[in-house]
Amino acid sequence: MKLAVSASGTGAEAALDLHFGRCAHFVIYDAETGSYTDILNPARGTGSGAGIRAAQAVVGEGVRVVITGSVGPNASRVLRAAGVKCYAGTKGKVKDAVEAYKNGLLTFVEAPVQGRTQGRGRGFGRQ
Repeated sequence: MKLAVSASGTGAEAALDLHFGRCAHFVIYDAETGSYTDILNPARGTGSGAGIRAAQAVVGEGVRVVITGSVGPNASRVLRAAGVKCYAGTKGKVKDAVEAYKNGLLTFVEAPVQGRTQGRGRGFGRQ
């Protein structure tokens, strides 16, 4: 099974990024091999539809679990439709989030979880 963690950089030591749709990278952990790989988030610089594009990217990688800080309604719908489980509200490094998942310490969420900064301060809305 593959897990994708929204991250600000690459590798297991990268900091978890709290914004799913606009994170810089997704660090993918393969539970069968214990290895980490990275993909660049194709939606990180888009003006709209970032959540949908980001969700499609991780689904395309065969991911079954997403760990992030917050996930919006559009991304949440795409992930749910693909059968991907989402765990949100996490902080720290990628490897810490993966370990927390493996130890059953994360909370599964079915509805979108938006952080305090979601939708504000990104420069895409009206001023």
